[in-house]
Amino acid sequence: MSRGAARPLGLAACIALVMGNMIGSGVFLLPASLAPYGWDAVPGWFVTIGGAMALAFVIARLTVHLPDVKGPSQMIARAFGPMAGFANGWIYWVSIITANVTIAVAAVANLSDLLPVLAREPLLAALAATGAIWTATGVNLLGARVAGATQLATTLVKLLPLGVVVILLLVTLVSGTADVVPFPATGFSANGITVSAALTLWALLGFESASAAADKVADPTRTIPRATLIGTGLTGAFYILVCSGIALTLPAAEAQSGSPFAAFVGHYWSPGPARLVALFAAISCLGALNGWTLLQGEVPLAMARAGELPCWLAATDARGTPVRAILVSSLAATLLLVANSLQGLVALFTAMALLSTSATLWLYLGCSLASLRFRVALPAAMIGTVYALWTLWGAGWQASGLSLVLMVLGFPLYWWARRER
Repeated sequence: MSRGAARPLGLAACIALVMGNMIGSGVFLLPASLAPYGWDAVPGWFVTIGGAMALAFVIARLTVHLPDVKGPSQMIARAFGPMAGFANGWIYWVSIITANVTIAVAAVANLSDLLPVLAREPLLAALAATGAIWTATGVNLLGARVAGATQLATTLVKLLPLGVVVILLLVTLVSGTADVVPFPATGFSANGITVSAALTLWALLGFESASAAADKVADPTRTIPRATLIGTGLTGAFYILVCSGIALTLPAAEAQSGSPFAAFVGHYWSPGPARLVALFAAISCLGALNGWTLLQGEVPLAMARAGELPCWLAATDARGTPVRAILVSSLAATLLLVANSLQGLVALFTAMALLSTSATLWLYLGCSLASLRFRVALPAAMIGTVYALWTLWGAGWQASGLSLVLMVLGFPLYWWARRER
């Protein structure tokens, strides 16, 4: 087999991979979470983009430096030992579970524009979000082929609401009809920038995608860092336009609705297209939920096969589907959703997004420290370390503290797995 056939992904394909994995459900409800911070969210985005690009470059360089190691948690294990690798692999699994709760809530929030009762009744909204989680679970239990076909269809759907809002936003800005929120006389707020930076990272998770496919990338030493930086930068610029554009051109009450995309289209166009945008945004969220549900089974499966989790989780059915791992993950997501079900949709989304981001940040922090340990990409590693610690602080002690507690709670399973071996 030729080298080109063995490594078919070039720079353009890698950029598409990075951007495709980053542009998902986060964009559809994030304007509502960012609306209270107004103009502070704009520098928050720039800080997040810079920090994400530094972290992405670190992971890309580690991928090249450790070509025989698969995944960020194994990079950390190589640097600091198997327990550190397990802790970060475990918290990454936790972050996927919390991300699924966040995505399910985003789907229901967008549906609340069509069914207003979902916005008025938190318990009913939680029930609908639970239904979304188990629908995605059922699709994935049918096998990877069905899950993949569902993912392709919903990925195409997400382009419609994004395209409509981008075009409408540009038209209103160019024509001068947009009601832009005035810049505050007091200037930027350090606290507002810090909190908004923690929230915006949720929308950029997945920037390490090119590194995960390193064995299929042509000239990975040059291609992966370039694709990662270009893809992250372009996605960040797109998010600044869309999320900040919606948050800064709508009245506060409308921007903080369950479906800010639909609210924007309804405000500057008409209710009919707004309802269609809300429906397509909800379908797009369900597609993202389907993809992450697939991952929430594969991550514990790999850890169980590596002896880091009990072998009970390593079982698969005749199609190779990790049924037990998927069911355990979905059950944990359901319990987390029920425990927080009394919050409103936007508040619940914000809380879960911060928890998921905090959990993922421990993995990114571990990668930065591993890079310092191996003396790889030192300037980016130092920036990534400072950024990860700052964002953990910005996420708040509740989200970051809870993510740390959840990391520690995984060690009994690690010791159980070690005894089995």
